[in-house]
Amino acid sequence: MVTISHVVQKIVSDKLFILEPLSKGIISNVSLAEQLKPKIEEELGKKVKTHAIVMALRRYTEDIQKKHKEITFDYSSEIILKTDICDIALLRSPTLFTKLKRLYDIVDFEKGDILNIIHGRHEVVIVTNERYMKKSLDLFKGEKVFNVEKNLVSLTLTFSSDFLHTPGVIYNVVRALAWENINIYEIVSTNTELTFILNKKDSSKAYGVLGQLVEKNK
Repeated sequence: MVTISHVVQKIVSDKLFILEPLSKGIISNVSLAEQLKPKIEEELGKKVKTHAIVMALRRYTEDIQKKHKEITFDYSSEIILKTDICDIALLRSPTLFTKLKRLYDIVDFEKGDILNIIHGRHEVVIVTNERYMKKSLDLFKGEKVFNVEKNLVSLTLTFSSDFLHTPGVIYNVVRALAWENINIYEIVSTNTELTFILNKKDSSKAYGVLGQLVEKNK
């Protein structure tokens, strides 16, 4: 038999933006219950009382808090900002792979320039400095170019420990940026570095957001 509790759990667990504030007690159970009431009544096919939904939310919140303990991680890191970055998206092809190798001869890594090549099932994305954009596009003549983005920046967090095996680290950083309505073009990671490719107009705001995250979790 489907109960109010079952429906509440189903709805809330599917909505992460509700689940987190609910588990931290920073959202009103009464207000949330009133918002969820029409959906719950639709699922159950009958009218339900608001206080019954509130009780179900409270029980579910207690269960969440017991199961999900806060994972600690040292966010102390260096924040590195690089400007004048471009993002080139191309169709995967046998001829493209041969040309990609030649990019390493173009980019001057000793000067700190960047080259990230991201392979998808059907596309390949290249992130590099704008100064190499023309040479790169010339190199890819004959290939299908889907999109070229300019005026980007790379914002890198360098951690002292391996964050890849710590659940929630990437989520926490992405969430902090999303709360400020900052769009992320690409995410590139290694064992100790997490890099975001962003629009130049968001660079100052994003730097401040990450700076606050680092200070808050020291």
